[in-house]
Amino acid sequence: MRFDLNADLGEGFGVWRLGDDDGLLDVVTSANVACGFHAGDPSTMRRVCVRAVERGVVIGAQVGYRDLAGFGRRRIDVSSEDLEADVLYQLGALQACARAAGGRVSYVKPHGALYNTAADDPLQAAAVAAAIAAFDPSLPLLALAGSAMETAAAAHGLPFVGEAFADRAYTADGRLVPRSEPGAVIHDEDEVVGRAVGFALEHRVRAVDGTVIDVDAQSVCVHGDTPGAVELAARVRAGLAAGGVTVAAFVG
Repeated sequence: MRFDLNADLGEGFGVWRLGDDDGLLDVVTSANVACGFHAGDPSTMRRVCVRAVERGVVIGAQVGYRDLAGFGRRRIDVSSEDLEADVLYQLGALQACARAAGGRVSYVKPHGALYNTAADDPLQAAAVAAAIAAFDPSLPLLALAGSAMETAAAAHGLPFVGEAFADRAYTADGRLVPRSEPGAVIHDEDEVVGRAVGFALEHRVRAVDGTVIDVDAQSVCVHGDTPGAVELAARVRAGLAAGGVTVAAFVG
């Protein structure tokens, strides 16, 4: 069985650094690189792309709302036309950095509030998918399985890859518990590893109300801004391997 391990990278800005990009690039198989709207800047984007190519890690564009101050975790009521243009702009910027590094953008993943909003809002999901289709219709959309984004991807002829979150709690309807609620982020490393293995082998997870829900995922995310993210990602990868899972990117 093949299963992808991804993390968010390049989320610093200027002199401010967030997470250990180099350390995570030694562990993950896919890198969701911030494209400058919710985090990241040209120098950071190019540096992460160079090091991802050196390590054979697949580069993905992590597109978000224009919200540096809020780290892209604030929902923005943006028109479909503007959102489509914003996503297209971010894809072009990262593709330039990736090509300069000898690589390419191989998939797209929305970030933060855009990810969660587009999971349920057909208009925002359609704007994201339309931008990807206009840029390169062969690019997979990595997003929450069973969401409006999966429907939008199909409508625009995009490949879709379901994603799961080892370090985030789920509601009974398969959505992520909002970060504003207690227990939204799971800190127990053994539990995180166990959930990741469960996603890969059983495609299931236990929701906060005790319900066991199906999660059709081909990739699992460990957040790069979590303290100890590198060590946690390494434990997740080792746990997957111990369970007989081949940890490899879903593209390439």
